[in-house]
Amino acid sequence: MNTNSVDFFNNNSILSFSKNKELILAVWEIGNPENIGQIIRLAHNVGASKVLFVNEKVNFRESKIKKTAGFSYEQMSWEFITPNDFFILHTNEFKLVVLETCEGSTNIFAGTLPDKTILLAGSESYGLPPSIIEKSDFQVHIPMPGGCKSMNISHALSVAAFEWYRQKAI
Repeated sequence: MNTNSVDFFNNNSILSFSKNKELILAVWEIGNPENIGQIIRLAHNVGASKVLFVNEKVNFRESKIKKTAGFSYEQMSWEFITPNDFFILHTNEFKLVVLETCEGSTNIFAGTLPDKTILLAGSESYGLPPSIIEKSDFQVHIPMPGGCKSMNISHALSVAAFEWYRQKAI
């Protein structure tokens, strides 16, 4: 049995989403370069249009990011931006969906995500500040029925990004 993923996906049709649907992944004050690389690769996997890392200070070793991002490092559109620049991007065209366990958040599997979504997750250590959550259009959380109630940032974004894809695939 051949288990080569490139061959598999070249020989099997994959559902895509129409041009009026777009996903941007964003992370607030990320601290781990390996997570940055994993999120770049995730965005490339799910077909996101870009990745935004919202950080006041950028001081990461590029080699660590490249190592985990693989060839997605060069092929995926991604950048570090300031918080002020981030909120300039949040327009009426895109809805800001925060992935956070907060008061009033909805189970991500129970609701419908917007066609044009900026999916924002918080830092690995602190999540999102309340002032950022208040600026969002929607708040969603991932239900965690097991004993551990936290998830690595790249894993949480993976669950949420592929839920967006599942809802928007045609």
